[in-house]
Amino acid sequence: MQIPLQITMHEIPQSPELEAHIREKAGKLEEFHPRITSCRVTVEKLDRHSHQGGQFRVRIDVRVPGKEIVVNRDHNEDVYVALRDAFDSAKRQLEEQVREARGDVKLHEAAQHGKVARIVRDEGYGFIETADGRELYFGRDNVVHPSFDQLAVGANVQFIEEAAAEGAHAQAKRVTAGKHHFE
Repeated sequence: MQIPLQITMHEIPQSPELEAHIREKAGKLEEFHPRITSCRVTVEKLDRHSHQGGQFRVRIDVRVPGKEIVVNRDHNEDVYVALRDAFDSAKRQLEEQVREARGDVKLHEAAQHGKVARIVRDEGYGFIETADGRELYFGRDNVVHPSFDQLAVGANVQFIEEAAAEGAHAQAKRVTAGKHHFE
């Protein structure tokens, strides 16, 4: 990075461990884009009187030549989960920026719809029932919105089916829950 990493924390006590974690995550972003000029990370504890645990907002501003990438993640009860989700999003956007700069054309597959059939939270994976009755595996890292921990069995989801390697089953990528219709 041309400009040193800037870390700002609001309503959070100073923590060398948390700052080291942020520095490590920010350093790894350079693996996905070689020309990051600056990176600012802001972590804020939100004031939620009706909620026992803390809620966190993470904002990451990353500048690369010709573009600024901004990531906002709100309302995660664990600051490390909020940071993981925000940095994963920044990583995906940096990878996309590199593809665009190279002129690579990304073919977007058609999204499919289904319902969450099962979730194994402690191991970080689940299964989606497709419209044609098949079940597709998805992992924690394949969930875009809301976070994996916020998904519920029976939730309508949209996803991209990815063919698997020989002998393996297909899996769901880019899983999003919301107002999707399941037929």
